[in-house]
Amino acid sequence: MTQLMMIAAAAPMRPGLSPLVWIGIIVACVLIAAFLAWNLSASRQKKIYEETVGTAEVKSREIIDEAIKTAAEKKREALLEAKEENLAARNDLERETKERRAELQRTERRLQNKEENLDRKIESLERKEQSVQARDEQLKRKDQKVQEIIDQQQNMLEQISGFSKEEAKEYLIRSVEEDAKHDIAKKLREIDAQAKEEATRKAKEYIVTAIQKCAADHVAEVSISVVPLPNDEMKGRIIGREGRNIRALEQATGVDLIVDDTPEAVVLSGFDPMRREIARIALEKLILDGRIHPARIEEVVAKSRKEVEEFIKEQGEAAVLEVGVHGIHPELVKLLGRMHFRTSYGQNALKHSIEVAHLSGLLAGELGLDVRLAKRAGLLHDIGKSVDHDMEGSHVQIGADLCRKYRENAVVINAVESHHGDVEATSLIACIVQAADAISAARPGARRETLETYTNRLTQLEEITSSFKGVDKSFAIQAGREVRVMVVPEQINDDAMTILAHDIAKRIEDEMEYPGQIKVSVIRESRSVDYAK
Repeated sequence: MTQLMMIAAAAPMRPGLSPLVWIGIIVACVLIAAFLAWNLSASRQKKIYEETVGTAEVKSREIIDEAIKTAAEKKREALLEAKEENLAARNDLERETKERRAELQRTERRLQNKEENLDRKIESLERKEQSVQARDEQLKRKDQKVQEIIDQQQNMLEQISGFSKEEAKEYLIRSVEEDAKHDIAKKLREIDAQAKEEATRKAKEYIVTAIQKCAADHVAEVSISVVPLPNDEMKGRIIGREGRNIRALEQATGVDLIVDDTPEAVVLSGFDPMRREIARIALEKLILDGRIHPARIEEVVAKSRKEVEEFIKEQGEAAVLEVGVHGIHPELVKLLGRMHFRTSYGQNALKHSIEVAHLSGLLAGELGLDVRLAKRAGLLHDIGKSVDHDMEGSHVQIGADLCRKYRENAVVINAVESHHGDVEATSLIACIVQAADAISAARPGARRETLETYTNRLTQLEEITSSFKGVDKSFAIQAGREVRVMVVPEQINDDAMTILAHDIAKRIEDEMEYPGQIKVSVIRESRSVDYAK
C-alpha cells in the first residue's frame, strides 16, 4: 500500500487533467493497496490459525490420554485400598466377636458359680433356721421353768419376810428413791462446783456483754466521757489523714473515740474509768496544743498517764487524811486512790469506803472499841475492788491477800475477809465493818435503786424461800445479796439440803430481777434439850 502511494505521488501530472481527477486516482490506488494488504494478512493469519489449531488438537489428545491413564491407575489404587480396609474391618470384627464371646463365657461361668453359692447359702440358712426354731422351743421351755422357779421363790420370800409382793415393791421403790436422791445431791454438788469454776472463768465476759446490751442511764454515765471541741474543724484534725490520728489515740489509750454528728464534741467510750480519764486529759491537751500526729499523741498520752497516777496518789492520801488513819502502806494508799475510778451499782467505791470507815468509827465509839482500828478496817474493806478487773478471784479474797502482803493488822484482814460473810468474823470490829458496809450500800440514794423497789425485792426474796416444803424461817441479809434459809431437820436431810438450795436459786433466777448475784445458804441444825432436876 505504501508503495502504491509512493508511485502515485511520484507519477507526473499529465497536462489537461484537473487536480480533482488526480486526487481520485490517488484515493483509488490507496484503496486498492489497502485491500491487497488485508488479503495478504488474512491469508497469513489463517495459516497461523490452522497451524495453532493442529498443535492444540495434538496436545489435547495427549492430555486426554494421560488423564485416562491416570484415572485408571487411581481407580486401581482405590480398589486396592478399599479391599485392604474391608479386610482390616473384617479382621477387627472377628477379633471383637471372639473377645465378646470369651467375655460372655466368663460371665456365664461366674453366674453359674454365684447360683451354686446361693444354693449352698440357702441350704445353710434353712438348716440354721431349723436349729434356731429348735433353740427357741428349748428357751421357751426353760423360761417356763424359770418362771415357775421365780414364782416359787417369791412365795417363799413372802412367807419368810412377811411382805406381800406389792409391799415389797413399795419398799424397794422407797429405798431406790432414797439412793437416787443421794446420787442426785452428789451430782448437784459436782455440777455446782463445775459451774462455779466455769463462772469464775467467764464472769467478766458475761458481765461486759450484759452491760453492753443494757441501755440504762447509769451505763452511759460510767462508760462514756464527752470532750468539748472549739469547732467542728477540729474533728477532722483528730481523725487525721486516713484515720491515723484517731487510731493512734485509741491504740495508746485503749478507749474508743466516737466522732459523730454531735456538734463540737467527741465521745470517749470505755468501761475502764482510768483509761477513759487518761484519754480525756490527753485529748484536751492535744486540742489546746494544736499539734496532733501519732508521735505527739504517744508523748501526750504518756504525760497524761503520769498525771492520772499522781491524781490517784493524791486521792488516796486525801481519803486517808479525811478518815484520820495513819501508817498505811504507800501501795495501799495508791490502791485506795484507784478506787476513785471504780463504781459499784452507780456508787463510787472510794466514797463508799470512806463512808464505811466513818460509820465503823461511830459504831466502835458507841461500843467502846478502838475507833482508829475500826476506821482502818472500814477504809480497807473493799481494797480488792481496785484491782479485781486485773486479777482472778473475788474482791474479798484479793483484798485480804493485799492486806497480808503489806502486813496489815490481823483484825483488819479478818474484817476484809468477813464483810460479805465468806469467812467467820473473829472480832467485834469485823462485825461492825460488816454492818457499816450493809448500811452504806443499802441506804436509799446510795445506789441506783429506790426504797420501794429495794423493800419489795427483799420481801419477794423471803416469800420465795419460805414457800418451799421443810423451810422453817428465811432471812434476806447483806442488802438482799444473801438469803439464809433455816430448815426443819426432821424433814430435810443433808442430801436434800443441796437439792433445796439449788431449787431455791433456780426459782429466784426465774421470778426475780436483781443486780449481781444472790447467795442462798441453807442451814440445818439439830438440837436436843433436857433439864436436870
